[in-house]
This record gives sequence, structure tokens and C-alpha cells, in this order.
Amino acid sequence: MGQVLDRIDDRLAAWIRAQRMYFVATAPSTGGRVNVSPKGQMGTLRIVDDAIVEYDDHVGSGAETIAHLRDNGRIVLMLCAFEGSPRIVRLHGRGEIVLDADPGARGIRAVVRVHVERISDSCGYGVPLMEYIGERPQRDLWLDRKGEEAIRDYVREHNGASIDGLPALDAG
Repeated sequence: MGQVLDRIDDRLAAWIRAQRMYFVATAPSTGGRVNVSPKGQMGTLRIVDDAIVEYDDHVGSGAETIAHLRDNGRIVLMLCAFEGSPRIVRLHGRGEIVLDADPGARGIRAVVRVHVERISDSCGYGVPLMEYIGERPQRDLWLDRKGEEAIRDYVREHNGASIDGLPALDAG
């Protein structure tokens, strides 16, 4: 049976840190497309305190999350246990964008900080058991191949607006 939790306590924090991937969902205020993004790479999701989490927003093909947060701030993170006991946790909240001064240096455009307003968990019986094999090397290879200046150019050219035309990152 699912439950609503008051805060991210030590036990929940340990469980969150043990998950190898999570999903982020946002939507524009009116019309437009709902966006769901899978996130991974251990260590990119951090627990700041019992009501705030944050994660690194990597350079990518779109900037939907940033555009939607600029529009209305609504966000939910969902974590599923693919190993061990079945469980799903959703962290609903208000997100803010902390822009990285130089996305070319590490391939990180921003930090998304989530002020968690509601925490719920459920059984996760429908989530399959999966075995972790490792991280994919493609992102790091792409960053190395492109180089810092080309990554900055990529962000300027491809991350200025969402697919629905909402402003995302400044082209500057």
C-alpha cells in the first residue's frame, strides 16, 4: 500500500542514493507537450536536505525541463527499484534552474534544484528486476570529441527553446 511521507529521512535518502536511474517529468502551463526524461549516471542526483534534491542537467538534444520550469516550476522525479525489494518513490515539487557559467567545461548546462512538496511511495510490483551492467561511455566520448567550444556552440544553437517554442537557455 502506498503512503505519503513527511520528508526525506536518512533511510529514504540511502534508498534514493542506491538507485541507478530516475525519471524527471515536467509540463508547460497550457497546451504543449509533457516531457519525461530518463536520468542516470550515479552521483548526479544529490540530496541537499530533507526537502530539497538537485541534479546535474547535462547538455542534450532538448531543453524541455528547463523551459517548463521557467514557465511554471512544476516537476516530479520518479525513482524505481530495479534491484532488491520493489518500490517506487515520487518527489513532487517546485524546480529552479541554477545555470552553469560554462556548459562547455563539463557538459553540464545547469543544476535543477527541486523543493520537494510531496513525497509518495508505492509498491513497485510491476517494475521488472534488472541487472546493472555499467554506464554507457557515449556521453563522455561525445564531449571529448566535440571539445569545449563546440559544446558551447551546441547549447547556443540547440537549447534556446523547447519543442513547443518556450524559452529555455539564453543564446548568449
